[in-house]
Amino acid sequence: MSATPDVPAPVDPGATRAYRPALRAGVRIGPPLLRGPRIVHLIRHPATGAVSEVRTKEHFVISRLDGTRDLDDLAPEYAARFGRRLADDSWFRLLGLLGARGLLDGAPDPPAPVPSAVPAQSLWRGTRRLVADADATTARLHRILRPLLHRAIQLPLLAAVLALVLLLALNTGELMRGAAELTRQPVVLGAVALFLWISITVHELAHGVAAQHFGGHVAEIGLRWRFPAAMLYCTVDDYLFIPGRRAKLVIAGAGAYINLVLLLPFGIWWSTLPGGAPARPLLAGLLLLGSVQALSNLVPLPPLDGYRMLGHLLRTAHLAPETRAYLALRRTRPEAASAYPRRARLIYTAYGTGSVLLILLAVAGTCTGVLLLLT
Repeated sequence: MSATPDVPAPVDPGATRAYRPALRAGVRIGPPLLRGPRIVHLIRHPATGAVSEVRTKEHFVISRLDGTRDLDDLAPEYAARFGRRLADDSWFRLLGLLGARGLLDGAPDPPAPVPSAVPAQSLWRGTRRLVADADATTARLHRILRPLLHRAIQLPLLAAVLALVLLLALNTGELMRGAAELTRQPVVLGAVALFLWISITVHELAHGVAAQHFGGHVAEIGLRWRFPAAMLYCTVDDYLFIPGRRAKLVIAGAGAYINLVLLLPFGIWWSTLPGGAPARPLLAGLLLLGSVQALSNLVPLPPLDGYRMLGHLLRTAHLAPETRAYLALRRTRPEAASAYPRRARLIYTAYGTGSVLLILLAVAGTCTGVLLLLT
């Protein structure tokens, strides 16, 4: 396991060779993820929630620890897969590591991880937990909303959202003029700001409800503030271990999706008003701000939801840091960078280039938008 010192081999190697270990009930193993030049798997302890990282060969053995195989059973399978026999000392060391982490059946729980220091709370910044049992709260919401999550409802709703986004894109000029009109009406602008804040709250709860729908666990719901802004947050602590790429994509994208769903009534209202109606420019301004809020979350830059979605789509871990590490290696040690697998080189090069372009486009778009609003 990564970043873990070697654990001494058991005292009686003969007994360990005949030992048929089984993983502890509830241990969760994640899918293969690209991290740097390696493929890794994440393993989660069922009681402490501690996450370990193992490589492909370790995962091959660990995934077969069902209490029916010993070293002599696993060695031929390992040799057929990797072209070499599983060494005795590697077997002993792996069992020692798993036992020390409390991942084997019958092994004691490891010491609870020391909680990180909680930053001092102040008027300027802090967090506060709002719900005693976040998982139960989101489970109740999921039970209420479950009939609305059926495909027969969601597919037409998704089509309506996509149609709204296309309609707004075709009327960008009117939306910009509407946003400028909003700045001249502070009372209406305040109401729009309140709606957008509520939309952020619903955004976070949508992540939790989506996680419940796919069997995830919501660890915490709370309030985070950075003066003068304050917003709700919802933490799903195990959704990386939920089976299926589609489930992870839905959970990560649920917030932006619900933000666009909330805009649908206003979009219908705006599109049916005649051109000279007094409410039309105000609705246009609301639609511009709301769509920017929703769609900006889909930009694949950390810490936005789009970044997580891209990581799930590509099956990568720590995409941004590993991209920086690879690009730095290309400048300083090109021979080491060339040792990366071809897929890793393509992904990190493309993401590094795309990130720079996205940042430049965001800066240019922001400057253009501000200039248009001012003029």
